[in-house]
Amino acid sequence: MLITHALDRGTLTVKILHGLDITNRAAVAFQIEALVTTHHPDQVVLELPGGEPGPATLSAMARTQRMCRSLDIPFTVTGAPAHTQEADSQAPERLATGARRDR
Repeated sequence: MLITHALDRGTLTVKILHGLDITNRAAVAFQIEALVTTHHPDQVVLELPGGEPGPATLSAMARTQRMCRSLDIPFTVTGAPAHTQEADSQAPERLATGARRDR
């Protein structure tokens, strides 16, 4: 199983259970599209799995976002890790030219 879903008061919440890869990305996007088509929700919430989302997970998220935008359905993503001040302080310094200087 790749996703779970719940519909509560017009909100369709879809949870991606684990990071996706190229072999299951399209299947998840199709399943989400089918849920939206079936339930006609007022809004969609996509819960990402813990950890940094990989490219395939981000791709499925972007596809869902485009679909919701085309249908004028509000779309929200939860579960993605927030950047902390500590993580930002470890990021390379940006220079005025757009280049970066590693410390």
